[in-house]
Amino acid sequence: MFNVLTYDNISAKGLSWLSHDKYAIAPEVFRPDAILLRSFDLHGVPIPETVLAVARSGTGVNNIPVEDCSKRGIPVFNAPGANANAVKELTIAGMLLAARNISAALEFVRGLNGDDAAIQHQVEKEKKRFAGFELTGKKLGVVGLGAIGVQVANAGIGLGMRVEAFDPSPSVERAWQVLPSVTRAVSLQDLLARADVVTLHIALDNQTSHLIGEQRLALMKQGAVLINLSRAGVVDEAALGAALDSGKLHAYVTDFATRAILDRPQAIVLPHLGASTAEAEINCTAMVAESLVDFLENGEIRDSVNFPNVALPRNGGVRLAVANENVPGMVSQITAALAAAGLNIANLLNKSRDKYAFTLIDLNAEASPQTLQSIRSIAGVLSARVIPKSAFVPE
Repeated sequence: MFNVLTYDNISAKGLSWLSHDKYAIAPEVFRPDAILLRSFDLHGVPIPETVLAVARSGTGVNNIPVEDCSKRGIPVFNAPGANANAVKELTIAGMLLAARNISAALEFVRGLNGDDAAIQHQVEKEKKRFAGFELTGKKLGVVGLGAIGVQVANAGIGLGMRVEAFDPSPSVERAWQVLPSVTRAVSLQDLLARADVVTLHIALDNQTSHLIGEQRLALMKQGAVLINLSRAGVVDEAALGAALDSGKLHAYVTDFATRAILDRPQAIVLPHLGASTAEAEINCTAMVAESLVDFLENGEIRDSVNFPNVALPRNGGVRLAVANENVPGMVSQITAALAAAGLNIANLLNKSRDKYAFTLIDLNAEASPQTLQSIRSIAGVLSARVIPKSAFVPE
């Protein structure tokens, strides 16, 4: 039985991957094997020594101390692409809200007084204040061609827009998913200078913090629209405020409410609705639940933000799973410890990613606690566990 400690309200439908006869899932469990959360901030919260994995039912992992987990050999899983359709649809909504000045128009109508005749008179008198522009024929600049960016780019083509995208290192898989009519910008600066609407779909990290600042805002077309459903930190809000106040930008649409932006009439601020659909919550939870099953029951890793993808078919035997620093000689030291214990290796796979690596080894018999401790004592080994024989029996 695996114990899964949950934070937040996790979709029950998405948890169907975790069978009740194998998994105890609750906000309070004894000696948890995994942590499953959504937006709960795990920074500063003690992570029990028994925890083998942390999974976020969503994409961003800013609320998880990833590096601390890595040093303990704990994979951090997320759900890339599971909420892509929800964010794509909200991006389209944001473009329409900005282009047609819908938010300001709604506020105007709600403030009308008098009878029907008086209301109609005020509407006809003032409606030109809210005249906007059509998206068809405009240039949409998409920054980031991940799962969301690809869908937004393709949707822009469907709306009749001319779409240009920029990603310094798009994956081959994503590149195949982009419609041929989406063109690739030679640089971010070039995209910003040419687009009528710019939408950001990038992760927040050291390289993207304040990616859109004073100099890049100055490159944008007069009256352009900027949409940010990524993270607040990818835009320098002080520079953004100046661009809004000066009229450089027609509108700024964001999913992140901050004091610096809320009071500006050209800002359309949403309460972090990007993935807030029932479908996205189910998809995200199902995706990370499946990753937890693969890892806890077979030691396999996919969709981890800190360890490599590792998949090794099982034949029902005992498996050893080792997380380690990506340094020379690790595999030879681990196999030497197994040889000293008289254990035969049936299959082995070692994969690395940046500073860390992961090794799966199928054995002819279970490693003893002494052998396991010997492996754990190797300098650079972060964690090691024995996964008992699986229920799979080859035909």
